[in-house]
Amino acid sequence: MSSKKESFFGTVSFVIIVCLVCAALVSVSAVKLKPLQTANKLLDQQTKILEAAGLLELGTEKGIVATYSQFVTAKMIDLKTGEYIDGNPDMFDERRDARDETKSVKPENDIAGINRRANSAVVYLVTDGSGSVNTVILPIVGSGLWDLMYGFIGFEPDLNTVKSVVYSDHKETPGLGAEVMNPRWKALWPGKKMYDEQNNIAIQIVKGGAKKGDIHGVDALSGATLTSAGVERTLHFWLGEEGYGPFIKATRARGLN
Repeated sequence: MSSKKESFFGTVSFVIIVCLVCAALVSVSAVKLKPLQTANKLLDQQTKILEAAGLLELGTEKGIVATYSQFVTAKMIDLKTGEYIDGNPDMFDERRDARDETKSVKPENDIAGINRRANSAVVYLVTDGSGSVNTVILPIVGSGLWDLMYGFIGFEPDLNTVKSVVYSDHKETPGLGAEVMNPRWKALWPGKKMYDEQNNIAIQIVKGGAKKGDIHGVDALSGATLTSAGVERTLHFWLGEEGYGPFIKATRARGLN
């Protein structure tokens, strides 16, 4: 009987020790890998921003970090006022802030399906060789078919003419909604106008294809009606008053340079 008890307690003790050792190893690994994970996340973000700015090829040649540092300036803004605010853009996490009720709001007209919107955002000003801003990049997020989709809009200095729409993170169906990543679909965006002459949001994702010469229409994704609708609603939300509308208005008034 005593031998059986010793065997039982010995087994339990061994299992507990193994569990503690494994937990310690996982914790240490998580702590050690966190800086690397953060650096990789930032590098991926900078890569997408360079793509949105039309500088990805240059970044591939000269290095993503070096090219980003040379041409891109990230600034924090207050979405309610559209004004620049103090803050560290590299440490800003929109997803984290959107979950924090003290750092976010619930949109009155949540057409993008995001539930909550962070009070702040990061905008990216991209300069040419002379130092003048030639691209403004705005992050966007909105619901697709399965989950939220994250991306960037690249604007000409008029903050109306599109240079690019680049999605960076989504869970859409391969071959359907995931075609937001297809170069052929992304190539439809340059030159499109987000606003009409009365400054109303006019961009549309057109089922069956936009007519030739339609400066406000972009072809919908074939077989991905809900994803296409999600893209349109996302753009309408972020270009409106609860998104970047105040920033766009303020920036047009004060100028970029």
